[in-house]
Amino acid sequence: MVATLGTTIPSPSEPPAEGPRPIIAVEGRGDRVFRIGTGFSGVVVLAIMVGVGLFLTIQGLQALRVGGFHFLTTSQWQPETHHFGVAAVLFGTVTIAFIAVAVAVPLSLGTALFITDVAPPRLRSYLVAMVDLMAAVPSVVYGLWGAKFLTGHALGLARWISTWFSWIPIFRVTGANPHSPTANSTVWTTSAFLAGLVVALMVMPIQCAVMREVFSQVPPGEREGAYALGATRWGMIRIVSLPFGRGGIIGGTMLGLGRALGETIAILLIISPVFKINWHVLQTGTNSVSALIANQYSEASGFGLSALFAAGLALFAITLVVNFTASIFVARSRSGASSEA
Repeated sequence: MVATLGTTIPSPSEPPAEGPRPIIAVEGRGDRVFRIGTGFSGVVVLAIMVGVGLFLTIQGLQALRVGGFHFLTTSQWQPETHHFGVAAVLFGTVTIAFIAVAVAVPLSLGTALFITDVAPPRLRSYLVAMVDLMAAVPSVVYGLWGAKFLTGHALGLARWISTWFSWIPIFRVTGANPHSPTANSTVWTTSAFLAGLVVALMVMPIQCAVMREVFSQVPPGEREGAYALGATRWGMIRIVSLPFGRGGIIGGTMLGLGRALGETIAILLIISPVFKINWHVLQTGTNSVSALIANQYSEASGFGLSALFAAGLALFAITLVVNFTASIFVARSRSGASSEA
């Protein structure tokens, strides 16, 4: 024992171990319940996804056995003659979804940045409420609005794109002279481009909500530090907000893409269904997997119903691929991991 200033300090019996001291956390009852509950929820969600995939596979197995690999390469849809495939509808689904994302991402990103970094605080809450209300509008309302209003008013844009960018193959419209003022405008109606515009307005609020939440988590110190170093508002956004929210931008984009791939009613009300691969996005005629199922499910029976389930399985697989790809990108560019400030 060593006495120092009247205080007795016990001498250590053995030297302290090298390295950090292990920290043992005692798990309380509430933590244990929370851990078990969250783990159970994750297992249930995974089980539901596996169950949906197994159900679609079992129901569509008859059609998959008959179609084989040609089920993915055939464009026509005639299950009664065993000549059917999802090549055309899958192509139309992906085309409409990518057009929607290409239009919606700039709008979503700009709106989210304006709300978080530009708009006055009094206006910010109203803008957030308006964007959230857009997400609550039913799909059929967007479809009716697109079919009766947007289709007629967007024909001029489609015709302008076809006039000046027809040297790009996807913007070329066969059987029409865009330079003639008396040209028939029906060649530009019910196209993948118009359907993509409507779907873009449907997915934009979802993407904007995700991006806005991420941008709102930017540390105020980094924003103020950028301003203190002489950065303009755009400079602060470029070197602080955008790098910080990279994961949110990717996640919101992929979430909107998943929604666009599965959209049904709005597309069904706008497009003119055809069973051929149409590379010209401004030309009338396209189709999607969800619109095909919704249009023919009530009349299908037997083998035709199995073919529709097989088409649904193909769409389910594409959605899973998109989601897994998004998770990989988000994991590699986690929001808040770094910034240039």
